[in-house]
Amino acid sequence: MAVLSVEGLTTNYKTLRGWVRAAEDISFEVEQGEAMGLAGESGCGKSTVALSLLKILPPGGKIRKGKILLSGQDLVPLSEKEMRKIRWKGISIVFQGAMNALNPVFKVGDQIAEAIKTHEPKVADSEVRERVAKLLETVGIEPSRANNYPHEFSGGMRQRALIAMALAADPSVVVADEPGTALDVIVQAQILRLLRDLKDRLGLSMILISHDLSIIAETCEKVAIMYAGRIVEYGDAVTIFKDPKHPYTQGLIKAFPSIKGEKVRLTSIPGSPPDLLNPPAGCRFNPRCPFVMDVCKRVEPILEEHGDKGHTVSCHLYH
Repeated sequence: MAVLSVEGLTTNYKTLRGWVRAAEDISFEVEQGEAMGLAGESGCGKSTVALSLLKILPPGGKIRKGKILLSGQDLVPLSEKEMRKIRWKGISIVFQGAMNALNPVFKVGDQIAEAIKTHEPKVADSEVRERVAKLLETVGIEPSRANNYPHEFSGGMRQRALIAMALAADPSVVVADEPGTALDVIVQAQILRLLRDLKDRLGLSMILISHDLSIIAETCEKVAIMYAGRIVEYGDAVTIFKDPKHPYTQGLIKAFPSIKGEKVRLTSIPGSPPDLLNPPAGCRFNPRCPFVMDVCKRVEPILEEHGDKGHTVSCHLYH
């Protein structure tokens, strides 16, 4: 059975102009010890999905329908009090901006300890300190640095400290939201290697959110490609990279240079993502699609299996 199963998740934001349809009909599964990548342009709803999983949406954000099954338990109907028992213990998150996610007036070690004490209040202080030291060591930080404040850490170290905090209560699923943002390429590679090692060593299930397909290709077994609040392609990572079906996925892959291949002019996807207050009728990608047909502007395509087993795509080209 899947550790995390999301079925028909729809999360919208209420504004004065109406509902912003940020994530609609999102479905995917993450098995034990598996990493799934969630990819797409900025503003396509990736972070909304991440925040929905932990039910920490900003004001105005609302899960309007769908199920989030964590080890068989649906999180959507749970109250805030019940969710507090599940956050960090069942599912935890590594936030996008490490400096903003850590409290600047508390020592890093105390912030990691708080996650442990919240879920295990009877644990002795000496054991908590021991566990914090072990967690910092696990992510490659000298345990004595637990007494430092966030501003005394470099960007990469802060990101590692956040990963240690996410692992503090031994969760079954970790969501990493753009873990490489604002880091240079070398530190980014170290953080990704660390996440991959932790996944293999601890048998973690992981959701990696990124707009960088090369990061996902290196780290994940499965990929879900999002566009304008919807999943347009979903399946095994190798299959999607070797045989992308959706025109949007093809465009994303072509926008990356090949290290080994010959030099070619990179092609970008024309236009920009739609306004999610009033998304286009039919397929949301139709105003930018090079293969657009009449049916694309009228009928919304369904996510259906094409080609390899488990490789689903929502596109009228394959009917």
